[in-house]
Amino acid sequence: MAGDETLARRFEAERGRLRAIAHRMLGSPDAADDAVQEAWLRLVRTGEDGIDNLPAWLTTVVSRICLDMLRAPSARREEPYGQQPPERGGGAGDPEGTALLGDSVGLALLVVLDRLGPAERVAFVLHDLFGVPFDRIATVVGRSRPAAKKLASRARHKVRGTPAVSGAELDRHRRVVEAFLAASRGGDMGALLDVLAPDVVRRADPAALPPGMAPELRGAPAVAKGTMALRERSQNAVVALVDGHAGIVVAPGGRLMAALRVTVEGERIRSYEVIADPDRLSRVEVGVLGPPWLSRTR
Repeated sequence: MAGDETLARRFEAERGRLRAIAHRMLGSPDAADDAVQEAWLRLVRTGEDGIDNLPAWLTTVVSRICLDMLRAPSARREEPYGQQPPERGGGAGDPEGTALLGDSVGLALLVVLDRLGPAERVAFVLHDLFGVPFDRIATVVGRSRPAAKKLASRARHKVRGTPAVSGAELDRHRRVVEAFLAASRGGDMGALLDVLAPDVVRRADPAALPPGMAPELRGAPAVAKGTMALRERSQNAVVALVDGHAGIVVAPGGRLMAALRVTVEGERIRSYEVIADPDRLSRVEVGVLGPPWLSRTR
C-alpha cells in the first residue's frame, strides 16, 4: 500500500507536465486528460521496478499514446482549446525554446500544429516546446535519430512559414496589422480610420459575413464600420504570417475559421481579404510570427 501511495505521489508530481505535453499534441483538454489517465494505468500495470527515470518514461508513454490518438482515422479536436495555453512542462535547453511567447503566439501555433502530420507534431512539441532530446523522440515515433531530427526540422519550417518580404519590411507590416487588430478589439473607430488608407478595399467570402453584409466595401469609413460590425470575432483573432505576409487568423478554440490577407502600403492598410470558404482556407499558408527560437537553426 505504501508503495502504491508513493507511486501515485510521484505520478501526480508529473501530471501537470504530462497534461501540457498531451494538450499541445492533441489540442483538446479532454483528450489530453484521457492520454494522461492511460499513462497512469500503464504505469500501474508495469510498476516502477526497472524504470530508472520515471519522468522520462512517462513522457515517452504519454507521447506514444498521443501519437496513436493522432493517427486514428477519427482523430479530430472536438473540444475548444481556449486562448490561454495550458501549463507547460520544463525541459532542457534554452527556455525560449520550451515556451510559447504570449497568447497570440500560442493561438497561432495551434492553427499551424493542426496542419502537421502526427509524427511531425509529436517531434516538434517534444523537442521545440519541451526540450526532449532526439534520441528519446526517435523511440517515440519509431524512427532513427536523424529521421526524428528531420521531422522536427520540417515541422519547424512549416510553423514559421516562408516570409515573402524582408525581415524589416515584415516587422513594419506587422506593426500596422497589430494596430488594426488592436483598434478592432477596442472598438476604436478613430484608430481604425488612422490605420486604413482612405481608399482601402475589404473583400470577404460570404461564409465570413452575416446575412445582408456586402462582400466588398470601399473607402475607410465603410471598411471601418464593417470591421466594427464584426468586432466580436477579433477577440479570437491574432496576427500571423498569412501566405508570406503579416495578416490575421481568426481561430476560436485554436480552430481556423478565417484568415485575413492584408496588403500594407506605407503605414496604412491598402486592402484586406477575409478568406472563410473551407476549400480556399485549406490552401492558405499560415505561419507563426514572433518567437525568436523559430528563427534559429537546430
